[in-house]
Amino acid sequence: MNKVLIIGAGGVGNVVAHKCAMVPEVFGEITLASRTVSKCEAIAAEVKKRTGREIATAQVDADHVAETVELIRKTGARLLINVALPYQDLTLMDACLEAGCDYMDTANYEPKDEAKFEYSWQWAYQERFEKAGLSALLGSGFDPGVTSVFTAWALKHHFDEIHTLDIIDVNGGDHGRAFATNFNPEINIREVTAPCRHWEEGEFVETPAMSEHREFMCPEGVGTYEIYRMYHEELESLTKHLPTIKRAQFWMSFSPNYLKHLEVLQNVGMTRIDPVNYNGVEVVPLQFLKAVLPDPGDLGQSTKGRTCIGNVITGIKDGVEKAVYVYNICDHEECFAEVGSQAISYTTGVPAMIGAKQMLEGGWSKPGVWNIEQHDPEGFMSDLNAHGLPWKCVELGVDMAKRLAVV
Repeated sequence: MNKVLIIGAGGVGNVVAHKCAMVPEVFGEITLASRTVSKCEAIAAEVKKRTGREIATAQVDADHVAETVELIRKTGARLLINVALPYQDLTLMDACLEAGCDYMDTANYEPKDEAKFEYSWQWAYQERFEKAGLSALLGSGFDPGVTSVFTAWALKHHFDEIHTLDIIDVNGGDHGRAFATNFNPEINIREVTAPCRHWEEGEFVETPAMSEHREFMCPEGVGTYEIYRMYHEELESLTKHLPTIKRAQFWMSFSPNYLKHLEVLQNVGMTRIDPVNYNGVEVVPLQFLKAVLPDPGDLGQSTKGRTCIGNVITGIKDGVEKAVYVYNICDHEECFAEVGSQAISYTTGVPAMIGAKQMLEGGWSKPGVWNIEQHDPEGFMSDLNAHGLPWKCVELGVDMAKRLAVV
């Protein structure tokens, strides 16, 4: 019986706990842990109500290696599923090494005092995990995660070489709030306000945050949205592991209302990540902002609409240029009906469960530290269809793909 430890009880942790409980033949004993155990208990109660399964709960401070090691040993976990904050990736990897437990996450490490997204810190663990005979899977969310597997699958089935990659993340949902972020506000705003980097002819090119934008028409009636270019961590790993890529970009949709609020917050200093002194107390403005904004985990009950996330890819097959669009469309209301979540948490939590499933079933369990696109994509792609994130692949005209205009 596989025993797993899920650390993190936010919106994504809620989805992971539900989806793991729905696959009892793979996930035997499940423990959900967080710094705030009451959040775990609330999720466990919902899991019991929806699936009939009991999951254990525990309190842990993921910043403390010793606490996590003790909990891994107490639970007998074979795999730690990290859906906590990306600041905690390294301490949780350290704990797994000490306790002899496999590791996986959905987002790469970043230091708390600097908005810097880079895999180098985690890639440096390769030899230690390999020598310990343990496996670490990095980035098993949607982006990174599914979009990375889409790329690997497209290379396997449609291309001899991939030349351009455009990852396009559109949230066509409406939560009815004046301003809210779709996932952890602190992480979301750090990502959005950081300088943009995209891959161009063998190097990353830096441009001001969201300075490049264009219109994108999603398929299946999701709608037409303004998408903005920004940096996302899968660009770093994909361009390393697929060296034929000449240009790689990441795009995300934002409404005029979101951008207006964000501009004001930046102008008044509320997105700063350095501490300021207020009445003798050091306060980080962005952390305070997170405390007063709506909790993304509470948005599911009011959010309507669909997400559309996928990859527009061009390259060569048998000497001929071709282009494909691989994508998933996810309905916010359907996600809430199934697991009490909006689609943003759902599209991250389901791939986390699927990545864990691939590891526990043995296909993705080789020793070392691996990005998700380095594994065979077949089982993962099949599980997406089976567990709530069905995908489609359509061929495009090459010129159309290069313009990012999808019919």
